[in-house]
Amino acid sequence: MPPFAAALILTVLLFSCLSSKDVLADQRVSFPSLDGSTELTAFLFRPNGKGPFPAVVFLHGCSGLGLGGGIAAGYTAWTRAMTGHGYVVLLVDSAGPRDFTATCNRSPDRSVMYRDRPKDAYGALVYLQARSDVRPDRIGLAGWSQGGGIVLLSVVTESIGRPQPPPLHDFRAAVAFYPGACSETRQSAPYTDVSPGTWFTDIPLLVLQGEADNWTPAAPCAALIESARSRGAPVKIKIYPDALHSFDVPNLARRERPRDRTSTGVVPMVGSDPIARSDALERVPAFFDRYLKN
Repeated sequence: MPPFAAALILTVLLFSCLSSKDVLADQRVSFPSLDGSTELTAFLFRPNGKGPFPAVVFLHGCSGLGLGGGIAAGYTAWTRAMTGHGYVVLLVDSAGPRDFTATCNRSPDRSVMYRDRPKDAYGALVYLQARSDVRPDRIGLAGWSQGGGIVLLSVVTESIGRPQPPPLHDFRAAVAFYPGACSETRQSAPYTDVSPGTWFTDIPLLVLQGEADNWTPAAPCAALIESARSRGAPVKIKIYPDALHSFDVPNLARRERPRDRTSTGVVPMVGSDPIARSDALERVPAFFDRYLKN
């Protein structure tokens, strides 16, 4: 199948998952990462109305946007939710343009993603700020799993992704779902210049985490966030009892992911949690509204 036809079919399939009353149009767009070598691709969705609108950049997890070139149900659901609340959504593909497939626990490309994806996030910010239908001072960042870890690596004061000099308007707020690399040790060298125990951000950050998550455990992440909060960072963490990794994905049966076994032998468990998902669908838009609309 010709690449253009494949891209058109993918766009139609993605659009068919979204209610026409929620979005005005979708586009496949491209822009450079600030890594200096990668031309990123992304899907852009706009709410109804003239704008300019606040916007949110979405960063996928280690499995990419979806299997077989599709878009995973979780990202489709959150795109619908945020466009329905009046936000432009930019869903960035960091894996495909680098010819990566999954970059989970044992992938040799995993370190490249943690090193370079903060520069993808800021490339997306630069792209959105140049659009006339986006408010350049009202852009947020959200990520899932590996993408959640990239959120932390992007918003930290010593971010290796942030251009120098920094942009006139940085990300205004950020949300990280069950983030990878969420610990004092993983948020230090080589991906930042932060010493353990000094991680800090001026950007309001909300972390959503499942208590039963055995892939990106809650305890070290809570320790990082609470430590930063004790130093005055505008950060908070919500931990959902009994919730697993991917708790916000709709209709995901609880199951093991043996192919993503960790280096310590842990077999990750994933699955939806209706209570946690319902809370997140209210909590996340309210959090972004506070900083991107008010």
